[in-house]
Amino acid sequence: MLKIWGRVNSINVQKVMWAVGELALPHERVNAGMQYGLVDETWYRAMNPNGRVPTIEDDGFVLWESNAIVRYLARKYGEGSVAPEAAETAASADRWMDWATTTMAPLMTTLFWGYVRTAEDKRDLKALNESRLQMEPVMAILDANLAMRSFMAGDQFTMGDIPAGCFVHRWFALPMERGHHPHVAAWYERLSKRAAYRQHVMMSLT
Repeated sequence: MLKIWGRVNSINVQKVMWAVGELALPHERVNAGMQYGLVDETWYRAMNPNGRVPTIEDDGFVLWESNAIVRYLARKYGEGSVAPEAAETAASADRWMDWATTTMAPLMTTLFWGYVRTAEDKRDLKALNESRLQMEPVMAILDANLAMRSFMAGDQFTMGDIPAGCFVHRWFALPMERGHHPHVAAWYERLSKRAAYRQHVMMSLT
């Protein structure tokens, strides 16, 4: 059985759990990281030398890095659906997964930690406002892509939706001003109708 180490409020674990939910995979998840510990244990570091979450073991195969895990699960268990069959669509899904990690993640990490994991009286409001403003052109790129298609890589849900979809939930949930990006909002509404997204991503931010 697939085994997953990671806590549910980690966005990287949420990516993997969303994929697992979409694929309806039997699995066992073990809380790890932050208050749950384990990640500094010798046996865990032998699996994941970074000491971070998530890590998976699937029939003896150990893998870490959330996007790599999502791709692996999608290609092994969801070829032709969550993993697109056409090379061009698959490449587009890969592109948007990487874009979310390189372009959305740094700004969203600042916003999330500033608003959620920092006491209100200790927040760096200047840094938060700068990150919020820098997110607007990023969201405009996302909006322009979604103006032409229902999902990130085409008209069907794929693994390409997973990383950005996790960040977009946080973007809508954070207590801050946001610009108007109607195609992102419509996509978020479509995602919110997916049971796995509601279960594993659309939760209170902690």
